Amino acid sequence: MMQLSPLFVRQMRTLLGEEYPSFAAALAEAPPVSVRLNPFKHIEGKQEPFAGAAVVPWCAEGRYLPERPDFSLDPLFHAGAYYVQEASSMFLSEVVRRSVDLSKPLRALDLCAAPGGKATLLQAALPPDSLVVANEVVRSRLGALRENLEKWGALHFALTSASGEDWEGVGAWFDLVVVDAPCSGEGLFRKNNEAVREWSPAHVEACALRQRAILTSAIKVLRPGGVLVYSTCTFNRVENEENAEWLAKTFDLEPIVLHLPDDWGIVASGEGGYRFFPHRLRGEGFFLSAFRLKEGTRAVPPPRPPSNFRRLQPLGRQQLEALRPWIRLSKGWTFFSTPQGDALALPTALLPELRLLDHALTHKWLGVRLGQFKGRDFVPEHSLALSWALSPEVPAVDFNREEALLYLKKEHFWLPATQRQRGWVIGRFEGLPIGWLKVLPDRWNNYLPAERRLRRSLS
Repeated sequence: MMQLSPLFVRQMRTLLGEEYPSFAAALAEAPPVSVRLNPFKHIEGKQEPFAGAAVVPWCAEGRYLPERPDFSLDPLFHAGAYYVQEASSMFLSEVVRRSVDLSKPLRALDLCAAPGGKATLLQAALPPDSLVVANEVVRSRLGALRENLEKWGALHFALTSASGEDWEGVGAWFDLVVVDAPCSGEGLFRKNNEAVREWSPAHVEACALRQRAILTSAIKVLRPGGVLVYSTCTFNRVENEENAEWLAKTFDLEPIVLHLPDDWGIVASGEGGYRFFPHRLRGEGFFLSAFRLKEGTRAVPPPRPPSNFRRLQPLGRQQLEALRPWIRLSKGWTFFSTPQGDALALPTALLPELRLLDHALTHKWLGVRLGQFKGRDFVPEHSLALSWALSPEVPAVDFNREEALLYLKKEHFWLPATQRQRGWVIGRFEGLPIGWLKVLPDRWNNYLPAERRLRRSLS
């Protein structure tokens, strides 16, 4: 049974009053399970995953599941058909819908992006041709972030690893900045025993100070009129309302007030603050506040976009012709090669924005990695297999569930469909690609990256 600190219990009794027993009882229950469907991975004529599941009220793509399945043994999870995300944090979808101008492409920054839940939600929520920059300063978390962005399959991402001072070269440039800040994690106590053990008033204060430093960096890259969203997965006022009040007093920010249905169970707290308690709704502990930077606020303007990239070179005509059969669309995209020989696809409409990021930041990864040219041969990347950029004309074999899981384990099995194929073939499950295989006259080779291999037993 969870052993809560007496100081935490006292904090929550003060915060909740007579509601505390209901809150404590909720902490002893199993947390609800929820996923968010990927609108980029819906196959015409195919039933969506988890059909019939209850919809998360504040997110049209959110679904509550009656129990937690073994997601690692679902090929659709590996194909990116959905993202496993806590329901409360999906509230960002409703905030974006109500607070930003969705009639035009936007520039959005997820400043603390790993493992990718908020960034993938933004890609689905914002208008086409919007740019979502997913930033993670902790390098050890970049691998999971990259994997989730690639599985999502959307094309208008940039991945960066930049700290506060690194952003000074960008200026007040973003229409939307999301800071889902590292916090004391009180809202995840029933999922995370380590957060329970680490909790102390000193840890809460340290988190609050760190959050203010991150928020100060966020304000510097927000354009006047832009929206800042600040959220935590904790309950205490120090990291939540007090930081929100500090923001409003320190910067030219106006709280964005939303009027929400009573039956959602979300508690309005302060000006523009919203609290999620597990005894009031189907979700974990969460806090969110949203602000608009006042028009006319003095800000450092973004520099003029450079005319070229630092190290990317346009692909030659021969290579472009060789790429044509692999790519769904050639119009609207510009193709480049890296010094390492990787072929990239970048949205043409976003080239000025991507060039600015390229010159302003040291650690960044732009565009969709398509593959490498090796002599006359093109070797496709796993990221292309999962991307919406992949041409539907690429030869494919359809796996049943057992075959898909064996493929994901990188175990060899006889595949009758390969008798009719040769060369590079995409492996699919229920119409969605999960990876490459190469068919030779006497065998086929599995090109799933070793680090993506399923290591679970199938029994």
